[in-house]
Amino acid sequence: MKPAARQPATLAAHAVGFSDPIHGAIVPPIHPSTTYERDEDNQLINAARLYSRADNPGYDAVESLLTQLEHGAASLVFSSGMSAATAVFLALQPGDHVIVPPVFYWALRNWLSDWATRWGLKVEAVDTAQPALVAAAIRPGTTKLLWVETPANPNLAIADIAALAEIAHHAGARLVVDSTFATPVHSQPLTLGADLVMHSATKYLNGHSDVIAGSLTTHVDDDYWKRVRLMRNQIGTVLGPFEAWLLLRGMRTLFVRVPAQSRSALALAENFSSHPAIKTVLYPGLASHPGHAVAAKQMHGGFGGMLSLRVNGGAPAALALMRKLQIWKRATSLGGVESLIEHRASVEPPAGGTPDDLLRLSVGIEDAGDLIADLEQALG
Repeated sequence: MKPAARQPATLAAHAVGFSDPIHGAIVPPIHPSTTYERDEDNQLINAARLYSRADNPGYDAVESLLTQLEHGAASLVFSSGMSAATAVFLALQPGDHVIVPPVFYWALRNWLSDWATRWGLKVEAVDTAQPALVAAAIRPGTTKLLWVETPANPNLAIADIAALAEIAHHAGARLVVDSTFATPVHSQPLTLGADLVMHSATKYLNGHSDVIAGSLTTHVDDDYWKRVRLMRNQIGTVLGPFEAWLLLRGMRTLFVRVPAQSRSALALAENFSSHPAIKTVLYPGLASHPGHAVAAKQMHGGFGGMLSLRVNGGAPAALALMRKLQIWKRATSLGGVESLIEHRASVEPPAGGTPDDLLRLSVGIEDAGDLIADLEQALG
């Protein structure tokens, strides 16, 4: 009998249905071997395993799970989110024109404006929340890639994936979506027309603040994807066996963690949207958010566990709030089970563009009432 189709939460919880036929173990093993044996005729015992840099068996389950959750054709895991993101651009050619948002993850933005530009890419910043501006910026025959974050870091801007995919494809370009904030729980960009989806797997996919990793999933296994795969192998931006195991371990609870974090984030956003000490709450789940309608159309089951607060009184007031917190951890990163808060302007370079009154909040799995009360006492 053909097995029934499994829901995403079941696929994740069961590590894509792993079963150990020899020992009966229900947890996948770690594969630390760097190389694989040949037989007496010098043929690989397993033709798929030559050298661990490209062929570690520990990648199989996590890449298969990502591919199924994103409804893609293939996935690759990387040593970091940055290595996954930069592989997308390194698979292009010098002289290619790429469009990026004006505000997105600052480390990638710095890499693009520095190394990638010197290498020969033509990088142009356009407000990707406004498809008409993107369409006007397209250079037919030269524009090869459109990169978007949605929701964006740290201003939670929303880009219309379907509209941007149509614009990109009409010009012969690819649309790549950084879906780190949304996660596969709330959004599958490939089903909306995107060509690739990227995750900083360090964040929600792993979910426990103990792994650095990245991932890419493609809609089509084409020549471009083969260049990306070759790039990972040749440069060596591969995930270690233990890190691959930890990433899969974290993903098994993805559909429990993320919905809980999203519910709490919405509760926080609603609570502080009218607080006198808060200038603005940036969260796409609020009807007042300029991207709410688009977010409601392309996200399902919630709007994610990230929000930003802009505090009345500028940087001094924002930093004073942070000093008084007792539950929230003052730390960089996001997506873990513990709630983190960060003054982004203190972390980014001066040209980062983040307002100095902005605090970025990553909501964990603590009691939402405790998180709200801690912020309220800090606001005085």
